[in-house]
Amino acid sequence: MLPHAHITLSELQRLVKETLHERFALPVWVSAEISEVKVNYSGHCYLELVEKGGDNGVPLAQSRAVIWRTAYSRIAGYFEAETGQRLAAGIKILAKVAVNYHELYGFSLQITDIDPAYTLGDMQRQRQQTIDCLHKEGVWDMNREVGMPAVVQRIAIVSSANAAGYQDFCKEIGKSPYRFRLTLFDAFMQGAAAEESIVAALCAVADRMEEFDAVVIIRGGGSASDLNCFNAYRLCTHVAQFPLPVLTGIGHDKDTSVADMVAHTALKTPTAVAGWLVERMDTIDAWLDNAALQLRDNVLVTSRAQELRLQELSSHLLFHAKGLLRQRGMALEQMRETLAASAGNFLARQASRLGNAAELVAGRSPERILRLGFAIVRTGGKAVFSAAQVGKGDTLDIEVADGRIEGTVQYTETK
Repeated sequence: MLPHAHITLSELQRLVKETLHERFALPVWVSAEISEVKVNYSGHCYLELVEKGGDNGVPLAQSRAVIWRTAYSRIAGYFEAETGQRLAAGIKILAKVAVNYHELYGFSLQITDIDPAYTLGDMQRQRQQTIDCLHKEGVWDMNREVGMPAVVQRIAIVSSANAAGYQDFCKEIGKSPYRFRLTLFDAFMQGAAAEESIVAALCAVADRMEEFDAVVIIRGGGSASDLNCFNAYRLCTHVAQFPLPVLTGIGHDKDTSVADMVAHTALKTPTAVAGWLVERMDTIDAWLDNAALQLRDNVLVTSRAQELRLQELSSHLLFHAKGLLRQRGMALEQMRETLAASAGNFLARQASRLGNAAELVAGRSPERILRLGFAIVRTGGKAVFSAAQVGKGDTLDIEVADGRIEGTVQYTETK
């Protein structure tokens, strides 16, 4: 069997190289995202470029790229001057590239220029996309609808401990006469790790939300690209739906991020946030002073009214007491007279009854009976009621009305 017609690998790669050089004889502008960047000791900058697609960001294409040392200082310096940010992973760029192919190292791109306007425009597109998504999901106004406590003293701070903005905030708060309880949740506030770090800090605050009155997100001003993480959808949706009111101070006067837009209260700088908190306490303090004065005045008015009322009641009570005493005195006098009359009548009736009793007793006394001709017979000092009590020869003592008779029993006879 005859062997198939074929070419060698090197011949194939030479043909690919020639075709690419013919097709891309001149440099072309290519948009891509930097996934990795490294400047080596020689001054050359090596990058990995990627194009992502779909909602999950799956890479659709990937390529190596290089900026030679002779062009790197110029390209990187101009890009940073225009965008305020160094070339870093996660940034989308529009690069002017020469297409290269090497038999051993394969496909690569040589970057000869980068247009910073494209990167700035992409940031703006991402910002608007975040705004549209938050509106569509109905969470745009959620944090502004969270009630701000009247007194805000327990504050969770999301910032970097080393950030100048955090130091400015603490210094301004420290000048106030009020006692704020500040708790720092340390986070990266710029760079590729900023978004994930700030979201993690907010989640940590949410786990302890009962300990705080509000959340403050602060950092100093910076370039538009430095603040780009505050336009990221994931961070902004956490701010918009956070259960505590969020105050932001993450830029200077010209910087307004999406996070500022969805926060409960957005201020320009960390110092402005501190001033807002102190001013709110001043307002509450003044309100309390005014309330205390009003309370004192109300107490005085109420006390005077009650005093007058008591005086009026005392007068009425005294008047009614005197009238009642007169009524009771008259009743007592009437009762005294009635009692005296009743007592006199009672005594008269009792005297009459006693008189009748005396007559009855007198009519039945032994003396009266004796005067009627009866006699009392005794023997041995005892009254004789029956003939059987005595015998012949017993001595009898007979009492009559006008004296005594002594006799001796001659005989006895019973009926």
